[in-house]
Amino acid sequence: MVTNTSGKKKTAIARATVREGEGRVRINSQPVELVEPEMARLKMLEPFRIAGEDLRSQVDIDVSISGGGFAGQADAARTAIARGLVQYLNDAELRDAYMEFDRSLLVNDVRQSEPKKWGGPGARARYQKSYR
Repeated sequence: MVTNTSGKKKTAIARATVREGEGRVRINSQPVELVEPEMARLKMLEPFRIAGEDLRSQVDIDVSISGGGFAGQADAARTAIARGLVQYLNDAELRDAYMEFDRSLLVNDVRQSEPKKWGGPGARARYQKSYR
């Protein structure tokens, strides 16, 4: 059985494919062990730490990520992987364990940065005004 899932964070979108295998996790066609910085790698592998490392040896996961920065991409990949594992295993206990640990493992973070508007350097800040 093969399952396709996705995860989003800010402007990063991750699509994960989970299939039967021997524990290979690939991010954009590269082994997850090559992902830098280390914090992003640890974030991406978080679903396996909660589910148990023995689960990793049963599946192969291919993740393709586009958009965003490294932190947003790591969060998007983490959501896609967790959703993929829950869908692949069809395990309600695993789903509950993920929800108890952190809801964003299964639910996308819908927050987006606000667009910049005229009259200032950012979305809400205005340019300073001088009277003298």
